Amino acid sequence: MRIGTRPRFVVTICAGSFLLFLVQPMIARMALPRLGGAPSVWNSAMLVYQALLLGGYAYAHMLGRFPARRQALIHLSLFLIAAIFLPIGLMGWQPPQDMEPALWVLWLLGASIGPLFFVVAAQAPLLQRWFALSEARDPYPLYAASNLGSFAGLIAYPLLVEPLLTLKAQSLLWSLCYGALFFLVYASARRLPPGGAGEVTAQASDAPRPDGRRMLHWMALAAVPSGLMMSTSLYLTTDIVAMPLLWVLPLGLYLLSFTVAFAARRGAADFSILIAPLILPIGACIAFTGGIHFPVFIALGILAVLFVVAIALHARLYDLRPEPAHLTRFYLLMSVGGMVGGLFCALLAPLIFDWTYEYPILLIAAALLLPAREATLRLPRLLWEDARRRVWLAPLMLLLGLALSMVGGGLALGDATPPLVKSLSFCAIIAMAILTLGQRFMTAAMLVYLMLCLSGWEKLSQSASGMLTRSYFGVYGVANKSATERILFHGTTLHGVQNLEPGRERDPTSYYAPKSGVGLALGHAPDLFGGKARIDVVGLGAGTLACYARPGQTWRFYEIDPAIVAIARDPADFSFLARCQPRADIVIGDARMTLVRQPAGGADIVVIDAFSSDSIPMHLLTREAMAIYGRRLAPGGLLLIHISNRYLDLRPVVAGDAMAGGWHARLRHYKPAKRDAARRYAASIWVALSRDPSQLDRLARVSDGETWRWLNPTPGFSAWTDDHASILPVLKIRP
Repeated sequence: MRIGTRPRFVVTICAGSFLLFLVQPMIARMALPRLGGAPSVWNSAMLVYQALLLGGYAYAHMLGRFPARRQALIHLSLFLIAAIFLPIGLMGWQPPQDMEPALWVLWLLGASIGPLFFVVAAQAPLLQRWFALSEARDPYPLYAASNLGSFAGLIAYPLLVEPLLTLKAQSLLWSLCYGALFFLVYASARRLPPGGAGEVTAQASDAPRPDGRRMLHWMALAAVPSGLMMSTSLYLTTDIVAMPLLWVLPLGLYLLSFTVAFAARRGAADFSILIAPLILPIGACIAFTGGIHFPVFIALGILAVLFVVAIALHARLYDLRPEPAHLTRFYLLMSVGGMVGGLFCALLAPLIFDWTYEYPILLIAAALLLPAREATLRLPRLLWEDARRRVWLAPLMLLLGLALSMVGGGLALGDATPPLVKSLSFCAIIAMAILTLGQRFMTAAMLVYLMLCLSGWEKLSQSASGMLTRSYFGVYGVANKSATERILFHGTTLHGVQNLEPGRERDPTSYYAPKSGVGLALGHAPDLFGGKARIDVVGLGAGTLACYARPGQTWRFYEIDPAIVAIARDPADFSFLARCQPRADIVIGDARMTLVRQPAGGADIVVIDAFSSDSIPMHLLTREAMAIYGRRLAPGGLLLIHISNRYLDLRPVVAGDAMAGGWHARLRHYKPAKRDAARRYAASIWVALSRDPSQLDRLARVSDGETWRWLNPTPGFSAWTDDHASILPVLKIRP
C-alpha cells in the first residue's frame, strides 16, 4: 500500500467539489443584473448545473475504456484546453426580446461556464475509479468526501466569498484555484499503476453487469431527492419564508445527505431509513397549509423532511451500488436521475401545474421508494401479517381515509364543518398512517389523504376555479378574502388588495395608500411637475397605482411577468386598470433592460416596486441600476423606491446608493391609523430620491404635514454595485 494515496485522492476530490459548488452561486450572482432573483431562476440554474454534471459523469464513464495512464493524459489535456475560458464569467450575449426566459437562462449559463464546469464535474467519479485502481479498495466512501467539499463550497460563498470579494476578484480566485486543482489531479494521476488497463478488464469480466431494472431503480432513487430538493427550495421561498439565502439550506442538506448515506459507518444512514416513514407525515401536514403561522418552525420541519428522506433514499442507492468496475456507470445513472428530477421541477412542473404540486407528488414518490422493511411498532406488524386480513383491510382503510379527508377538508360539509370535526378527522388519518407502517402503498395513500384533509381539497378547488396562476417567475393567487376584499398573493406575501365596496373600487390600498410615500408623491404630481407629468412605474402588481393617474399625464408600466399583466388587465380579477387606465402602456421585460432602452430624460417620476415575494431583486438596487434611473429621469425628477421587507433593512443600501450617485434622499415610514382598517391600508416604507434637494423639500411641503425625514448614510456601509453586494449586513435579526 502506498502511504499517502488515500489522503491525496480525498483532498483532490474535495477540492474539485468545492470549486463546483463555489461557482454555482457565483455565476448566479453574476447573472443577477440580467436575470433577476426569482426562485425559478435559481431552479433553472440548478438544471444547467445538473446537465453539465451529467455530461461530466458521462465523460468519466467513457474514459473507462482506456488504460489508466491514458485516462490521466486525456483528462489533464482537457483541463488545459478548458483553461482557455478562464477567467470564469458570463458571456456578453443578449437574447431577443421575445425569447422564453427559461431557455435564455439555460443558454446563457450553459455557454458561459460549460467547458470549465464539465471538466471539474468529472472529478468525483473519475478519481474514485483511479483510487480503486491504485488501492484496490472500496472507493464509494470517497463520494461522501466529495459531497462534504461541495457543501463547504456552497456555504463559503454567502458567508465569506460574497461579503469579502468583488465579482472580479471572485472570478480571479476561482481561476487560480482551477490551476491548483490541475496540479492536484496530476499528483493523484501519478499514483496510477502502469497496468491499469488489464486491471479494468479483469474487474469488468468478474463483476456482473447491472440489469435494466436495477439501473432504472438507481435513477428513480436519485431523481426523487433531486426533485425534492428543488421543490423544497421553491416551496420554502414562496409559501413559507421568502427569506434571502434560504435556497442554500435545501441544497446544502441535499449534499450532506450523500455524505451520511455513503459513509463507511452506517449508523446514521440506517437510523434515517428507520424514521423516514415517521418523518414523511410532517411534510404532508405542511404541503398545502403553508407557513403563515410559525414560519420558522414550519421551515425547520420541511427541511428535516428533505434531509431524512434524502439520506434514506441515497442510503438505498449505496446499498444497491455495483462493483467498482461499474462505478462510473453507477454515477452516470445517478446523474441522469438527478437530471430527471431537475427537469420535472424546473421545466415540466411550471408548464403543467398552476401551483407547486410537485412537492406533494415527490413526497408520495419518496414514500413508495423507501426500502421495504418490517414495521418497528408491534401493532402494525400484527395487523398486516395475515394475508387474508390484508385482502379486506386495505380497501376498507382506503375508503375510510378518503371519507375522512373529505370531511376534514371541508369538502363534505363545506364551511359549516366544526373545527372539532376537522381535528378528529386529521387525528384519525394520522392514526391510520401509523397503522400502515411497513406497507409502502398504504402509507403513501395515507399521506395523500392527510394532505387533502389539510387544505389539499381547497387548493385543488382554487386550481379548478382558475384562482391560481403560475409562470416562470412565480405562483400567484387571486382570492376574495371577504365579500368586500380581493387580494393578489404570492405565497405568504400580499401584492395587491382591491376594495369591493361600491364606490371604493378605485381607492388605492395596501402599500399604496394615499398617505404612503408613493401615494403622496403621485397624488401631488400636478403640484410638483404640472398637469403633464410623465410617470414610470416598475412593477405592475394588481395595477393599484394606475388609479393615481390624472388627465394629461403620461404613464408607463414595466413588468417582467406576462402572467401579472394578464391578471391586472382582467376585470374579473382586478379592475384598477380597467377603471383607471384601460389602455395602459405596459412594457414587458426586466426593468433594467427595458428602462435602458427608453429615451433619456423622459420621466418626471420613476417608481421602483419590483419584488418577487419578499426576495429582493438586488440588481435593481445597485449603483449601476441607480444610474439607469437617473438617466431616465428629467432634471429635478423624483425617484421612489419601495423598501418594505420582513427580513432585510434596506435603508443603508439606498442611502449608500444615494451618497455614491449624488442623490439626496428622504424616507417616509407610513403606518395606517386604526380608523382606516376598513380601507385596507398597510404599513410601508418608501424612499424618495432626487439630485435636486429642493424637489424633496417641495415634496415635503405638499405632503399635507406628513413626515419625510432625511435618509443619511450608514457609517461603514458601502453602496451595492453589480460587482460587489452582500445581504448579510442588512439582514434583520428578527423578522
